Formats: sequence, structure tokens, C-alpha cells
Amino acid sequence: MKITFFSTNLVGLFLLTATGLCLISLNASAQNNKKQFPAPDQVPDTGKVGFPIMPHTQDTGQYLTLRQCIDYALVHQPALNRSLINTDIARTSNAINLAAWLPQVNASGNLVHYIQQPNNNISTSTGNGSATGTTTGTSIRSNYANTFIPELSVSQAIVSPSLLYAAKSAPLLVKQAKQVTDSTKIYLVTSVSKAFYNVLLTLQQINVLKEDTTRLGKSLRDAYHQYKGGIADETDYLQATITLSNSKTQLKQAKENLIPQYAALKQLMGYEPEKQFNVSIDTVQMMNDIRIDTNKRLQYENRIEYQQIQTRKDLQVQLTNYYKYAFLPTLSGFFNYGLQFGNNHFSDLLSGSYPSSSVGLSLSIPIFTGFARTHNIHKAHLQEQLITWDEKDLKLGLYKDYTVSLANYKSNLYSFQEQQKNVGMAKRVYFVVDLQYKQGVVAYLNVITAESNLITAEINYTNSLFQLLSSKIDLQKAMGDITY
Repeated sequence: MKITFFSTNLVGLFLLTATGLCLISLNASAQNNKKQFPAPDQVPDTGKVGFPIMPHTQDTGQYLTLRQCIDYALVHQPALNRSLINTDIARTSNAINLAAWLPQVNASGNLVHYIQQPNNNISTSTGNGSATGTTTGTSIRSNYANTFIPELSVSQAIVSPSLLYAAKSAPLLVKQAKQVTDSTKIYLVTSVSKAFYNVLLTLQQINVLKEDTTRLGKSLRDAYHQYKGGIADETDYLQATITLSNSKTQLKQAKENLIPQYAALKQLMGYEPEKQFNVSIDTVQMMNDIRIDTNKRLQYENRIEYQQIQTRKDLQVQLTNYYKYAFLPTLSGFFNYGLQFGNNHFSDLLSGSYPSSSVGLSLSIPIFTGFARTHNIHKAHLQEQLITWDEKDLKLGLYKDYTVSLANYKSNLYSFQEQQKNVGMAKRVYFVVDLQYKQGVVAYLNVITAESNLITAEINYTNSLFQLLSSKIDLQKAMGDITY
């Protein structure tokens, strides 16, 4: 029994010695192959952290805030300028429609040369009577080959259903055009704000990725030096290289994504494509602006869409009244003055004239129009019902927009607050794990995990911040509180 126990101990000792020799040989082999991994001399220089200038542009020194971008868009945006012109067109159209209330003066004239004279003529009375002294009237035929008859006519509308309708609908048409302009302004403020925040979001992501690339560059150098000193395995160095490469790829993608976002912002602003500018923001003011009163109730009257449908309803009421009072007569006054010139010799055409003038009233009463007036009134009432249902459908849609926007804002606010806490904790974890790795307490995999959690927390925080700002814009629009 003793011999067997002794032989078993010898076998265990032999296996332990063989295992140690294998590990020593593997470590020596790894030390001999260090030359295949070059030192990380070229670590990306990310520069200072802050809002960088736009890519592929020159730093012109012009930095625009959100308010300045909105003000620029309200002056130079093509869609808004078109709506302003349409408002002027509405005013001009009203002036044209109401011009019939003013006196209408027209001049006309006919110059005629008769090739074959007609039977009608201009006749005069002449001749003396017999010895008794009586006068006899004789019709002397006097045909003129050339005649010229100028005429001046003046008319004044007194009562006209169509003109009354034009007068009552004129301010409503201008109001409707102004509301289209207001709607365009609200769209611009909302769209420019969101585009501005998208640019800032991408810029901040670039800053976060720059910080991440800087940290990973330092980690790569540390892993390389530990690997060269035989403290760490080569896998740490390889993992650090892979992680840095992924971070550089994300940074490149973020920079490229910024270009179309910048172009979209310039388009919404109406900014010249060949000119450049950079964005700037007061971070303190931005953080103060994320709050909004969520207890405020929705007022439909504040929404421009509701105001527009009310204007449509008022216009339809005026049209219905026009059809109701279409039985009213059309009354106008007129004055005509004309001269008649006639002579067989064209050179003497204007040697004599025969003036004529008239003044009077013109009255037109619609007696029977084939029931067109009745049908028009019925049609107008049906159109009023359509607008009423459109109003009800609009209210349902506005309430849905309000509830969706309010829910998104509340959820984004909660997410922002949580992500703000996560960033602080992730930074603390990374600091501790990185310190432990340098002291050889934990493996490099823990550093990679902590770094990944940190970059994820920072990106999530940035996304939540600008999602919160965008959802605040949506909520203000849903409540009708957008100012311009």
C-alpha cells in the first residue's frame, strides 16, 4: 500500500511540472512574437470638446442661435414669402371685386362710311306757305355718306346682391389668407427648431465619440505597454484595437450624417447654399427651456387649424345668405351723352353735330330662374353641414395630437432624468474599473464593458435631451403656443 501511494504522488508531481513547463513555453512564445503588433503611435487627435464647425466648411466666425435661425427663416424662406404675396393678392382681388361700387365711366364711338345709303335719314322742316302766310312742313331727304357718333355713358350701382356678397366676404378672404401665412410661420418655427436640434444632437454625438476615441486611445497605449512588459495577454491589446476602430467608425458616420442635416436646416431657413454658418446654443438656457406646464388644458381656439375652419364656416354662411337674398333686384343709375356728326364730305364731317343725352334708372328683377335659387340654398346648407362635420373631426384630431404630444413629453422627460443619472454612474464605474485594470486586479474585458456602458449612457443621454426638446416643440404646437 505504501508503494502504491508513493507512485501516485510521483505521477501527480510529474503532471504539475509538465503543465508549468507548457505555460512557461507559451508565455515565452508570446514574448517572442511581440514584433508583429506595432506600437499605437498614431492615436486620433480629437482636439477640444465643444460644438465643432460644420464639416467641409470654413469657419467664417458666424454663429447663429436658434432664435436667429428662426428670424432668418421668417424673412428669407420661399414658402413664407409666397404666402405673404398670396395675402396681397387676396387684398387686390377684393379691391377688384369691390370696384363695381364706384361709378363706371365708358366712352365709345362709331365712325361709318356708307357704301350704299340706307332709307333712314336725318330730316329737317323748311319752306314758306301761301299768300295767307301759313307754313307748310316738307320732309327733305338728306342722306350722309359719312357719320361719326361718339357717346359717353356713366353708370352707378345702387343695389346689387353680388356686390353686397363681395363686400361682406372681402375681410374674411383677407383673414383666410393671413391664417395661411400664420400656419406657414408655425410650420417654419417648428421645423427649423427640430432641424436645429438635430444638428446639435449630431454635433454632441460627435463630441461624445471624440471623448470615447480619446479614452480608447489611452487604453490602447496602456494595453500595449502592459503587453510589451509581459503583464497582460495579447488579447487585451487586440480587443483595445478593435474597440478603438469601432469608435472611429461611429465618429466618421456621425460626421457624414451631419452634412445632410445641415443642408436640411439651410433649406428650411432659405439660407444660400454657397454661404456657410455655424450653430451655437446657450446650454444653460437650453436646460432651463426643457420645462413646460403640463397641467395646462387644450384650448382649441389657439390652434391655427381651428381658426381656419371657423373662417371657412363664416365664408359659407355669407354664401348661403347671398343665395337667400338673390331675389333682390339689381338697381343702377345711368347717364348717357352722345353727339351725331354727318356729312357727305369726309373733310367736313365735324362741321355740324346733333347732341343727345339721357338719364335714368335700370332695374332688373329675377322672377323665375328654374328653381336655381332654391337649389343653391339647399346646396349651401349641405356645405355648411360638411364644414360642421369637418370641425368635429378636426377637434378629435387636435385632441389626439395633444394627448400624444403630452405623453411623449412626459416619457422623454422621465427618460432624460434617468439617463442623466446613468451617465454619472457609468463614469464612476469606468473610472474604478480602469484603475483596477491598471493595478492588475481585473481583466481588460471589464474595461471594455465599462467603456461600452459609458458611451451608451452618454449617447442615450444626448438623445434623450434633444428628444425632450423636440417633444416640447410638438407639445407647444399641439397646444397652439408656438410664437413667431
